Amino acid sequence: MTTFDDRERGFEKRFALDQEQEFKAGARRNRALGVWAAGLMGLTEAHVAEYAQAVVKSDFEQPGEDDVLRKVFEDLKGSGVAVSEGEVRMKMAELLAQAREGLREGK
Repeated sequence: MTTFDDRERGFEKRFALDQEQEFKAGARRNRALGVWAAGLMGLTEAHVAEYAQAVVKSDFEQPGEDDVLRKVFEDLKGSGVAVSEGEVRMKMAELLAQAREGLREGK
């Protein structure tokens, strides 16, 4: 075993850990985005968790976050909430930063 092999394994492990953390942060962001959107739409407390779960699941439709953005934006628009796509995108960025920070702090 060479030093190069050890370094390569170390980089592979770090990459895998980073990818896992990013996946978790994305799922947390999507859940929080669902709760935020449910509040704007005036969903009852019983339906908030259900809607948040639907937002999390929507992320698995296509690669990237556009499927989540599209779902939330269309749902808000369909409910008569006056919000722009840019506002939803900004909220997604804000919630992703909060999710990453929460994971770093072990929350």
